[in-house]
Amino acid sequence: MRLFDKTMSVIQGSLDVRLERQGLLAGNVANADTPGFKPRDLHFASALADATRKHLSGSSPSDGAVGDLPLDVAHVARPGMAADIAAGAPGIDGNRVDLDRTMASLSENALQYGASTKSLSKKLTILRSVITDGGGG
Repeated sequence: MRLFDKTMSVIQGSLDVRLERQGLLAGNVANADTPGFKPRDLHFASALADATRKHLSGSSPSDGAVGDLPLDVAHVARPGMAADIAAGAPGIDGNRVDLDRTMASLSENALQYGASTKSLSKKLTILRSVITDGGGG
């Protein structure tokens, strides 16, 4: 019997992918004044689908986590997952960072991360309730 269902695995994968995306977007902001810099982003749906597909196929075991996606930052950030984005016409110095769009993406990603943590908290509350109420007391 599995203690944690697939929902917990997907939530964990979502948190891992959102964390990696936040790092990429923050790097774009940090390099907004770097000449020739090309912004990078992570396509959330593709990264999560890839992680879920690998988990369901059983291609690699989980490292110490029972019933969770075998997902770590190295897996999420593997070559080909994070890509340069065409954020607009380059400035005079060749920098393509659109600071307004990047800040909006950071806010949206943080909001989605918060929603995932709230979902995880609710799942753990349900599990805690089952454990405490199921004691036969």
